[in-house]
Amino acid sequence: MPRTNTMKAMIHTGKPALGCSLMFPSPQLVEMLGHAGFDWVLLDCEHGSLSLSDVEVMAMAADAVGITAIARPRSNAAADIAAVMDRGVAGVQIPHIDTKDDALRAVAAVKFGAGDGYRGLAAGTRPDRWGLGAKMPDFVEQANARSLVCVQLESALAIQNAAEILTVPDIDVFFIGPSDLSQSMGFPGNPKAPPVATAIADTLALIRDGGRAPGMPATSENLAEVLAGGCRYIYTHLPRVLGAGARGFLEGRSTRG
Repeated sequence: MPRTNTMKAMIHTGKPALGCSLMFPSPQLVEMLGHAGFDWVLLDCEHGSLSLSDVEVMAMAADAVGITAIARPRSNAAADIAAVMDRGVAGVQIPHIDTKDDALRAVAAVKFGAGDGYRGLAAGTRPDRWGLGAKMPDFVEQANARSLVCVQLESALAIQNAAEILTVPDIDVFFIGPSDLSQSMGFPGNPKAPPVATAIADTLALIRDGGRAPGMPATSENLAEVLAGGCRYIYTHLPRVLGAGARGFLEGRSTRG
């Protein structure tokens, strides 16, 4: 496994990292996305059908092709976070972080430390090369430096508490989830509703002004807008990539003589 996280380095130097979300098992698709030029892949266990075994082999494929694997665990529970980290992903995008305490617990579930609530330290897992790599203290230091923590702010309560959440150290990305936020604010599926759009813009500004890195999903149609908002952690969804390619190909039928 790589000892560094190139995607994390990109984000911390102000460069946008572009990824693609996968919701079903396919290490082959991870490999294709790497060859296509994506910087990273999101393995979505919250909304997709991925098992922990799927996450492990897809993370292997990402490492092999030279892109970064980030997992979205099934929930923000410490056990779900630790489970995907132990499969060897380079970080997590943790859903439904509504308060500062939620954020503190999320970080503790990712990082090894000396206290209650921190990630359990086990020898012989994939992240420490099955126990055949560095000495355990060196592994702990490398793992904590490498792991990326992204928290999702996707409710009206999270937006209300954003300033406090931003004070939590060791969080690399503050991700605004427009779909769930629109639902939470009473406009399901309409993130462009004025109250939702204002909340997103204000929170992006708060994150930027605090010197932290914002993130959001994007499509080819609104990528420029998301980049202009200062986002560095950005992904699209595989069906959108496939859909755009399919439309481009199928539209060729209308050009036949």
